[in-house]
Amino acid sequence: MQILPDVQIIQRPGIVEFGWGHPAPELLPAEALARAAALTLGGDWHAALTYGYGQEPGRLIELIRLRLGRLEGVTPPAEQLMITAGISQALDMLCAQLSRPGDVVLVEAPTYHLALRIFRDRGLRAVAVPGDGQGIHVDAAEAMLHMLRSGGERVAFLYTVASFGNPSGATLTAERRYALAALARRESLMVIEDDVYGELWYDAPPPPPIYNLAPGGPIVRVGSYSKVLAPGLRLGWMLAAPDLVRRCSSCGVLDSGGGVSHFTAHMVAAFLELGLLDPHVEGLRAALRSRRNVMLTALSRHMPSGCTWNPSLGGFFIWVRLPTDTDSAALLPAAEAAGVGYLPGERFFAEGGGQNYLRLCFSLLPPDEIAEGVRRLGAALRRG
Repeated sequence: MQILPDVQIIQRPGIVEFGWGHPAPELLPAEALARAAALTLGGDWHAALTYGYGQEPGRLIELIRLRLGRLEGVTPPAEQLMITAGISQALDMLCAQLSRPGDVVLVEAPTYHLALRIFRDRGLRAVAVPGDGQGIHVDAAEAMLHMLRSGGERVAFLYTVASFGNPSGATLTAERRYALAALARRESLMVIEDDVYGELWYDAPPPPPIYNLAPGGPIVRVGSYSKVLAPGLRLGWMLAAPDLVRRCSSCGVLDSGGGVSHFTAHMVAAFLELGLLDPHVEGLRAALRSRRNVMLTALSRHMPSGCTWNPSLGGFFIWVRLPTDTDSAALLPAAEAAGVGYLPGERFFAEGGGQNYLRLCFSLLPPDEIAEGVRRLGAALRRG
């Protein structure tokens, strides 16, 4: 009998895998998390092992909101914050609360490909809004919103990864963040701000979160510990208007299950109380910055003329533009035969496009493999 796999990732022998947006195993703080787990089980262990409160442990909510206030200068009230099982679960929960099948979701082009799958699972139609190296075009979003509404369609929300976006690495400028917050208020347009990479900046921090420009308004901000601690924790958080937090935290699933990832929430609270998160994030930034630099150097050295890429000021990815006559999906079998994998750009577009783009992840691999993988990719491109 074949045993099912334990983990999502598949690393094929002989192939440098740039397709997986995962942190490297050596970057996961296993020993520090073991300390947090020991503290959790050595203290008020019953609180961690019983059913939790729907909004999740008040202790963790207090620690998160105080940390956000220290880092960003805006301390959200507890009634605007709840714990989620990562951003993916938060998105699905928000779809259930804010939309109905057949609704439209506005997304930037390109956008996170698995968010598109979550929206499709809920029967939603994603409509692309163009963007550039400075993020989504807010004026185009407004024009699209008016066109859809005038045609009788219901727009449930706009979804954006505003800081170091997946896949493009683009960061929405401060000017556009203010414009998007103003659009949300003026048009009663719900905006979901996916802030999974906000702390992973390598040259300068991003502008203030969109949520902080209109707290409690028609804006939801979702964050996660998947990238800054470990994906397997399945723990994140959501900031939203108090009414939406109450609706989400009192839904049947959370009421029946006693919250989400309750033991993990207590572990992360202990991690924060031990003062382990800030130094870990600083070390993680340094390690990822170094890998980013290795990939940028290798791209400059090995990619053929006609290829361009973003500077990747944060996050996990570098978004590469190939010559217009090169299809990244068609090239992939030849690249894998040469020993390198990636994700073709077309996966990140809601309504087609992106054939001459590809996404490379630098967070998973050691520097020598990154350099070798880019060399193999360049050679595959030259061979056509």
